[in-house]
Amino acid sequence: MSAPEHLHPQLPSDKELVLKVIPMPADTNGNGDIFGGWVMAQVDLAGSVLPARHIQGRMATVAVNEFIFKQPVRVGDLLSFFAEVTRVGRTSITVEVEVYAERVRAQGQYVKVTEARLTYVALDEGGRPRPIRPDHLTA
Repeated sequence: MSAPEHLHPQLPSDKELVLKVIPMPADTNGNGDIFGGWVMAQVDLAGSVLPARHIQGRMATVAVNEFIFKQPVRVGDLLSFFAEVTRVGRTSITVEVEVYAERVRAQGQYVKVTEARLTYVALDEGGRPRPIRPDHLTA
């Protein structure tokens, strides 16, 4: 049996909620937990929300700088994805994403299951990096 999970009484208030999703049985791996690749795809979607506001155009994920699976994700968990822009460069934006699971049998208690840092780059019509216009940098 695994060690008890560290439960959080509340979700972060210093980051923005950008996505909520419930994983389904089709998303499981051979152990019956949610496949890590599925979690990574959801984190990439969640991570792109804030940069999209700044870039206001085509963009691409250029780096997964860090990705840590802290706890397994289970079928039926309600996952909450929180993001924060941590760096804005000339053509790129770096975002930190934290994922919390509200277990189906522990409503109102949250477990931090994943944390990641990703970098997105603004692209021009030809697919080349382009500068992010300063007037697009909104609060």
